[in-house]
Amino acid sequence: MEKAEIIKRYCSHLVAIERRAFLTKECYRLEIKRFMNFLERKNISVASVNTSVLVDYLVMRSAEDRINPGTTAKAISALKSFFRFVADEKYTDNNPADILESPKRMKKLPDVLDRETVENILNEIDTSTHLGCRDRCIFELIYSAGLRITEAVRLNMTDVDIEGGFAKVRGKGDKERIVLFGREAAENLNEYLKFARPEFSGGIEKTNALFIGRRGKRLSRKGVWKNYVKYASAIGVSTHLHTLRHSFATSLLEGGADLRTVQALLGHADLSTTQIYTHVERSMLKENHKRYMPALKLSMEK
Repeated sequence: MEKAEIIKRYCSHLVAIERRAFLTKECYRLEIKRFMNFLERKNISVASVNTSVLVDYLVMRSAEDRINPGTTAKAISALKSFFRFVADEKYTDNNPADILESPKRMKKLPDVLDRETVENILNEIDTSTHLGCRDRCIFELIYSAGLRITEAVRLNMTDVDIEGGFAKVRGKGDKERIVLFGREAAENLNEYLKFARPEFSGGIEKTNALFIGRRGKRLSRKGVWKNYVKYASAIGVSTHLHTLRHSFATSLLEGGADLRTVQALLGHADLSTTQIYTHVERSMLKENHKRYMPALKLSMEK
């Protein structure tokens, strides 16, 4: 079978059987395409691939593409998934990727912003314009509900209950969950739906998407991300849009929310993913300890 046909069938398998998210499917597709090109250069068939060939490929990726341990782990995950599919389809007799081990990745504490910095970024947006009204609305909603950027741009008109203060979102693997948002986000949504969105749609509903651009089409992830970076840079802050989600989770824990609640609101499948925010909270406590203990010590000496 042609490599293009194998990759096509594999991608269909990822979506229909493994229920992988679109971005994961694309990530795996690109990795397997690179791998198939590698096999072609080496004149190796998929059926004759062994573990040694896979190691050679990963060494090549490391040397030529200078990939980090995180990307290596993703590449190994894609290879394991692909060869499970290949074995199930009887293209090979075994799965040569089974014994591959992913490199250990250092857990990096997520960056967070305090409420004042978030407000400064949001206040930089000129809400007297239709674009500004929309941007303020989407960023406020991402922060207030702890959304991923993909979840925000995938929202439809029917997914949001402004009066009730909640929305239905589709997260990783198309899993649905209910998220809550605050009064400010609700007020911004009302403004956006009343003034900005009708202007973009021209009074004609071309899409059920909640957040749309000037042509009346659903906003893209890239477009939303670029707008956020522009506003943050304007006040001298270097940050990623996903930081709003991290800041949401940390604020909940600081306010006394339990991990299970935060896990449910963020849509984490595993509680261990949510637990990283407890480290953030501890790091903040240590920082405050360093800041205030010298003053306390001086006062005690007096």
